[in-house]
Amino acid sequence: MALMLREMTATYGRSPGGYIWAILEPVLGIAFISYIFSLGFRTPRLGTNFPIFFATGMLPYQMTLQLSNNAAGAINYSRSLLAYPRVTYFDAIAARILLAVLTNMLVSTIVFFGITLAWDTRTVFEIDRAIMTVLMVVSFGVSLGLLNSVPITMFPLYRSAWSILTRPLLFLSGVIFLYESMPRIAQNILWYNPLQHITGELRGAFYLQYEAKYVSPLYVFSVSIILAVSGLVLLHRYHRDMLER
Repeated sequence: MALMLREMTATYGRSPGGYIWAILEPVLGIAFISYIFSLGFRTPRLGTNFPIFFATGMLPYQMTLQLSNNAAGAINYSRSLLAYPRVTYFDAIAARILLAVLTNMLVSTIVFFGITLAWDTRTVFEIDRAIMTVLMVVSFGVSLGLLNSVPITMFPLYRSAWSILTRPLLFLSGVIFLYESMPRIAQNILWYNPLQHITGELRGAFYLQYEAKYVSPLYVFSVSIILAVSGLVLLHRYHRDMLER
């Protein structure tokens, strides 16, 4: 809890509005992007309302990447605190992850509530599939961050390369284009992208007519376990070297 409060103060304390800006920034960003895209896509690929269609893809995608980035940069961010014996690298990572999860859940609640108040989205919310989506997001986002924590901290060039490599994911993760609308050869490749399963699961939580048969939570959790174990092994081996960088 102390590390979470420190994270809130250090990250948002110096900006106007403080932590409230952490909520407003993604909410306003998604609202603006939804408006821009809705001008070009009057009718979304699914349903009749573009803002809810875009939000069901963008929010889990955004949350996954933020969890990954927060977990990957936790040790470098809390380097000074890790000099104290009572503070471990696990504490630093857990604090950043918990704060990011709570913040993104609050943002998602505000966005979805606001969209359903402003428009008749003709969607039905299924809580069980939404919970499954959150579990998939947290497991994959955190595990990816754990795996990246060592190379991102020890090799600055890797951070830049990773940022470049992840930019096309917005168009390859089902945020704007549905998996079923892709050519067969693209489907065969994109199925191995866990983000594709994550966005598909949340869309299924809002659209009763959308079954998203390709979604496999087992695949996402299996990949997450492999990445998390690999990342923890690297962290256990190199966390002291990371502090000296």
